[in-house]
Amino acid sequence: MKAVRIHSHGGLDVLKYDSLDEPVCNSDSIKVKIKASALNHLDIWVRNGIPGINIPLPLIMGSDASGEIIEIGSNVNKFNIGDNIVVQPGTFPDDCKYVLDGKENYSYNYGILGETENGVQSEFVILEPKNIHTMSNHLTFEEAASMQLVFMTAYQMLVKRAKLKENEFVLIYGATSGVGSAAIQIAKDINAKVITTVGNKDKFNYAYDMGADFVIDHSKPYTSIIKDITNNKGVDVVFEHIGPITWDSSIKVLNKGGRLVTCGSTTGPEVSIDLRYLFSKQQEIIGSTMADIDSFNSVMKKINDKIYKPFVDEIFRFKDIKKAHSYLEDRKQYGKIILVP
Repeated sequence: MKAVRIHSHGGLDVLKYDSLDEPVCNSDSIKVKIKASALNHLDIWVRNGIPGINIPLPLIMGSDASGEIIEIGSNVNKFNIGDNIVVQPGTFPDDCKYVLDGKENYSYNYGILGETENGVQSEFVILEPKNIHTMSNHLTFEEAASMQLVFMTAYQMLVKRAKLKENEFVLIYGATSGVGSAAIQIAKDINAKVITTVGNKDKFNYAYDMGADFVIDHSKPYTSIIKDITNNKGVDVVFEHIGPITWDSSIKVLNKGGRLVTCGSTTGPEVSIDLRYLFSKQQEIIGSTMADIDSFNSVMKKINDKIYKPFVDEIFRFKDIKKAHSYLEDRKQYGKIILVP
């Protein structure tokens, strides 16, 4: 079979389109024929190497996918051959205290397909039943593959961690990114007031189509614009996934009692904090990683009910993986980039 792999960390040159033996299904697992896989910023971080995370090499890339079940182990009593499914990308032990408490993403042994173990950008994969969920029948394989990681991440950030409420103002950076597009839809379903940023005027309509109430060109002095929108109070929640480039502004536009929730740092890992903002305005900085299974299931129900909608941009073949990574790194996308075998 063919698969997207890395054998070392680095630039586009480390991405390989390898030939491998087809994996064998055991009695406790399920074999899936992959139909589509999404590209995430996580793929770029994994390709470059993530300090503090032991990434096994060589590694099959990719966390999100959709496909068809073609074989089921004898001990598995869920699903049927021929079922169309999507992948739940989090991995965790069943006997961990946090897992037993419904906080799977807090487990010390929590992992992500395509980061801590082989992922799903291959023609066939072997998965545990807990990593499989029935696919919504109103979606194409490409649409279904685009939604899991970004929606579960954004849901955990806004609903579980920041506890965004109706009529609160939320600033969401990067409306056309996958996680930004998901966050806008989640916030509007809560009936929050969404302020979002885009890189140029061509992306304004996309942001409004996602449901944003206010769209700002981030090259403009957006902190003063946000103050004007919020009657000089600032926003109640900042959905932060950019890092150093936006961090100072994120703190400055927070209202009293505001919550900044962060899941990533696409522009670098180090920021500075003026503690006076935190204690004088009683603000909170909240970290968030992936999501628990309750959040994943909540997201899947919203998808099934057609409340959360897919946003597929470009589709690349596995063999063109270098072009796909380059497209993502150049920030050209409007929504999700999809890979197909």
